[in-house]
Amino acid sequence: MKFENKQYLARESLRERGLKVGFACQGKGKSVIPQLFVSFEETPLGAASWAQVHKAVLHDGRTVAVKVQHPKVRSQCGQDIILMEILIRAISWMFPDFSFAWLVDEAKKNMPLELDFLKEGHNAEVVADMLKRFQFLKVPKIHWELSTSRVLTMEFMEGGQVNDRQYMEKNGIDVNEISQNLGQLYSEMIFVNGFVHCDPHPGNVLVRKSTQTHKAEIVLLDHGLYQNLTEEFRLDYCRLWHSLMRTDMKGIEMYSRRLGAGDLYPLFACMVTARSWSSISKGINQRPVSKIEDVQIKVNAVKYLPRINELLNKVPRQMLLLLKTNDLLRGIETSLQTRASAASFINMSRCCVRALSRYERDNCKSWYGKLKISWAETLDLWQINLYAILLWIKASLLWSWIA
Repeated sequence: MKFENKQYLARESLRERGLKVGFACQGKGKSVIPQLFVSFEETPLGAASWAQVHKAVLHDGRTVAVKVQHPKVRSQCGQDIILMEILIRAISWMFPDFSFAWLVDEAKKNMPLELDFLKEGHNAEVVADMLKRFQFLKVPKIHWELSTSRVLTMEFMEGGQVNDRQYMEKNGIDVNEISQNLGQLYSEMIFVNGFVHCDPHPGNVLVRKSTQTHKAEIVLLDHGLYQNLTEEFRLDYCRLWHSLMRTDMKGIEMYSRRLGAGDLYPLFACMVTARSWSSISKGINQRPVSKIEDVQIKVNAVKYLPRINELLNKVPRQMLLLLKTNDLLRGIETSLQTRASAASFINMSRCCVRALSRYERDNCKSWYGKLKISWAETLDLWQINLYAILLWIKASLLWSWIA
């Protein structure tokens, strides 16, 4: 017991030192910086509403990024939520068709999680271990001895933003490869593991070329906002996408209803895929996204705004962050001009097949049944791979013909 107390006191002492760094960043207690760092850049690399990031060098020569929470942000967030709730109630009273109660619920749940930097550090380690088979993924390592709930010290990583085509072209990074790898990462998180990084805006996803392997890498930052999907929700979402990619209209209706869409299932399918109902009916993997379809989607988004709002109030809370994540990923694809590619659908197909097969195997008691499931999984994956090869050949022949 005494040993545990000593460990606890030592840990708290280190955290106290870490908090002093936080004060130092705000212009107080600057004398503590030389005890912890050889150098510390007071001008932040980046600043957001809740925190700012400083570059520093440890005494052992390692360069780190120190994320410091603004001193009054916690008390201010509580006030912001109260104000948001009052405004939303007023809007709902004036415009009964628009109810944004879901927005307040999400803010109340997610803000405390994002303000706890120790939780963010834990999320970073979980996702790094979970996706360690992807050699192209880099997640900054956490320096726990210099971290607290308000200060997070991590490995410093450089790179260009994931939507910066000019940076990629200048550094010899293949835009299509980055888009495909990013889709692969998120498909794995959503369909296979059910632990999803829900803030993939360009500032949180960097790309770079490794100085050692000379291969393109994706750096994933800011691990404060994650969504843990329940197994039931994850499997229904898997089955919905499986139905969408097979143009199984009965399956699309069934699993959309199970995910809370009710009679609004056509609108729900359009929101999940960001495709028109016409494209969904004919097969989203058969028809690339066109400019005409994009314009049609934007017009319909305004036209069906009350129904969209009604739907957002009906679906499970887990779905809200997934819709936000999907929207951010499509924004990146649009910036990289890779949205028309079938690569994202191929990645999702593979992950859906693997996730559903694993679930069926785990719940099958006979070895013969498990063998059948594994065989069916292998066959499905081969079909997907064959389809990917045919698309590649088609694209290569088309490019040769153009050249």
